Amino acid sequence: MRRNVTVLNALALLLCLAVAAPFATPAYAVQPDEVLEDPVLESRARELSKGLRCVVCQNESIDESNADLARELRLVVRERLVAGDSDEQVLDYLVARYGEFVLLKPRTDGWNIILWLSGPALFLLALGIGVAYVRGRASASAPTEARLSEEEQARLKELLKES
Repeated sequence: MRRNVTVLNALALLLCLAVAAPFATPAYAVQPDEVLEDPVLESRARELSKGLRCVVCQNESIDESNADLARELRLVVRERLVAGDSDEQVLDYLVARYGEFVLLKPRTDGWNIILWLSGPALFLLALGIGVAYVRGRASASAPTEARLSEEEQARLKELLKES
């Protein structure tokens, strides 16, 4: 009886997940009046929008953000694409206007190369220090116990007798 209840609960959960799955798609903030008539340009605009940061929300792309500035950025992207700009030209325009912060994935050129390489470099440095420390500990001689001199042993016996 108990096993049947467990099976029924599992089936009910699967049914709920199957019903809810189609509604679990990401919510996009693109308004119908923003959508371009040309499906190729619209798909390019959506791809570019997914890689651009909303400078108000900061951790959302402009494709997902409902902020007014994100809407303006989406419109700028679409205007530039309609004007004939390439994807790179659109990104360059926005970076020139807002700085590299507008990119969700920063570029790997110029000064950014230092940031991209510093993580692995620091990891390798820490790994080297760790290996050197472990090897140093392994090759170190075991500490020897210092023996008490005869005077110290006699004094210790006196102190122990007194207490």
